[in-house]
Amino acid sequence: MISVSVKRGALCVLLLSTASGAALAQESGATNVDEVVVTAQRRSQAVLSVPLAISAIGGEALAAKGINNSASLSTAVPNLQVSSPYGSTQPNFSLRGVSVANEYNANQASPVGVYIDDVYIASRTSQGMGLFDLDRVEVLRGPQGTLFGRNTTGGAINFITKKPSLGATTGRVEAGYANFNTFSAQGAIETTLVPDALGVRAAINYQKGDGQLRNVAPGGADANSIDTLQGRVSVRYRPAGGPLDINLRAYAGRDRGTQAGVHGLAAARTGLGFFEINENRVGKNKTDAWGAALNVAYSLSNALTFTSITSIDGGKQNLQQAADGAPIDILDINWRSKFGQASEEARFNYEGQGWNLVAGGFYGEDITKTDNTFNIASALGPGVNGGFYQHYRQKRSSWALFAQSDVDLSDKLVLTAGARYTSDDATYRDGRAFLFLGNIGGAQTPLATTVPCPTAPGTCAYNPNAHYDISGDGSAVTGRLALSYTFDSGLLGYASYSRGYRAGAFNGGGYTSSAGITYIKPEQVNAYELGLKGRLAENRMTLSAAAFYYDYSNQQVQDTRPGPVSFLVNAPKSEIYGAEIEAGYRVSPDLRISGSAGYLHAQYKELSLQGTDLSGNDLPFAPRWTVQLGFDWTLAHPASGDLTLSPTVNYFSRQYFSPFNAKNAAGTGQVNAELQQPGYAKVNLALVWARDGLTVKGWANNLFEKKVYAYGLDLRGAGFPYNFLVPGTPRTYGVSIAKAF
Repeated sequence: MISVSVKRGALCVLLLSTASGAALAQESGATNVDEVVVTAQRRSQAVLSVPLAISAIGGEALAAKGINNSASLSTAVPNLQVSSPYGSTQPNFSLRGVSVANEYNANQASPVGVYIDDVYIASRTSQGMGLFDLDRVEVLRGPQGTLFGRNTTGGAINFITKKPSLGATTGRVEAGYANFNTFSAQGAIETTLVPDALGVRAAINYQKGDGQLRNVAPGGADANSIDTLQGRVSVRYRPAGGPLDINLRAYAGRDRGTQAGVHGLAAARTGLGFFEINENRVGKNKTDAWGAALNVAYSLSNALTFTSITSIDGGKQNLQQAADGAPIDILDINWRSKFGQASEEARFNYEGQGWNLVAGGFYGEDITKTDNTFNIASALGPGVNGGFYQHYRQKRSSWALFAQSDVDLSDKLVLTAGARYTSDDATYRDGRAFLFLGNIGGAQTPLATTVPCPTAPGTCAYNPNAHYDISGDGSAVTGRLALSYTFDSGLLGYASYSRGYRAGAFNGGGYTSSAGITYIKPEQVNAYELGLKGRLAENRMTLSAAAFYYDYSNQQVQDTRPGPVSFLVNAPKSEIYGAEIEAGYRVSPDLRISGSAGYLHAQYKELSLQGTDLSGNDLPFAPRWTVQLGFDWTLAHPASGDLTLSPTVNYFSRQYFSPFNAKNAAGTGQVNAELQQPGYAKVNLALVWARDGLTVKGWANNLFEKKVYAYGLDLRGAGFPYNFLVPGTPRTYGVSIAKAF
């Protein structure tokens, strides 16, 4: 075994040699690269001056890269994976190997915190809405347990919307058409009602298209169709241009596309192509999300600002999922949940001579009410249809106090120190489930109570008044300590230690027995990082590189045991280390090259599921290598405009979908080697002509139509004759025209 110190030393060498190699690219005489401003430390800073690993993508860059939903972010951020058993609905973010692993229930919080304008979004269903009219997206890699809070063991993603600038009336409209008969339209308009004091901005996003996976079953709908509509209104009030700045944002959206396609029963796939299915019951993914946030900032002096962020959000999901990929009924699930949350954060920002401070408090609570139905066709007996019904209500509340300070130890050396205390309380109420007799979508005749019932299904008599209640709580101290140094060249180097945690959780997958419904321990990460970032080549190159080591404990994973009974358990110990680099280089005014690469070693040091030792296995959704490379090349200037070619290549090495990797638990019938995606590369391409606010774009994604699985789940171990596999998106292409005014 290589010692931890040797591994850290090797990563340091990799980081420094990568940065040194980039520095050799210096030439002269080209245009400077643009500056990017972020608020990753709850104050405005240039991204290259923040001692954190951050990927910041502006709204225009998102559009140019074809990133129109959160599931597409992995094509622009190193060591980020996005997966889901439900297509773009309820995305599972994996950042540097930290993810929800094989957990798929709606009540679980993501270990990568997702925010809209600094407001934490608890529901993973609400995190899957489309992206539109954004100022930028900030992806913060590594634990963010100081300023962002709980459930950030992997990092944080902050979607920052455009707000009124209190200037001239502006706007933008766009319309597009793509294959699969897909129509899209976006629009935004901003107007100032009182000069420098009162402004309004409104934006809308619409997209509708046919299913992208052809269904050969007679009368069956095609899978992966698109039907989304979203809107947002922002109001900004700054009386007399003074110290008070009030921003109110409200949004609502809904999706009605068909479910993600499934490769399941092998016999039903005879003669089919990869992007074809044979499914008699393709359902719809019906999701809704809405919310409002009030951000009030008041400058008490030139150095001191008070900010209050009050928010309320809600939503629901009704996912009708045929989970067998067959023209016969084997497993059909109706996932139904309603979500609600409210939060308040109040903080002070002080910026003094040689000293900056952010300090404040947070309170938030969220509620999930779930009613799921699992139809298992004739599993009760030949020609006898039935299944399980499940209900529970989960409530979580959290409060925290936090502070972080930057102190200039010299004109080049800065000490960052911060801490956060978080207290969590959670309840699981009215938990009940029963085994029933009945057809899909028909009346249900209860046969036996399964929750509360600690034994196998069918062993406890049906009792409509029985319910299962448990509670859980916890607290944690998290924080950050960093030293950063600015070299004479302007490069920023930093070394940091961070601790993050993800709150304890209830098992939302316990419906065949109450034996597995417990409150398990919180996750914790101790992270060490070295970083280097800045400008090179006479400001024509931007560089950001980092090497990291994680001591990761108690990752929350599912353990489905014979019965089948689902248990949510903790993986005692994991080890993660790796490195990543992002760079952009302006070769000339007409050519800019950009790229990123990530290396990741993420393995369980201690884990046993179903009596099988999985120590040494890779964490799910943690490919060893991720690489993105592209350029923007202005080829010509026809009709006084700019014609720009923008190809990108995205490579991902092999990743597993299960903690078992290719191992099988004895006596289960598992074939876990199916639950993986070998390495692959995808090519995207765009050709854009732009002049005076008018933009015409042609694009293609997955140009060479790589056949890739996006998600997989073990069902053979639960007694079904197949595994659950979700194919990714085929080649898509289209055109759009946009006008800014």
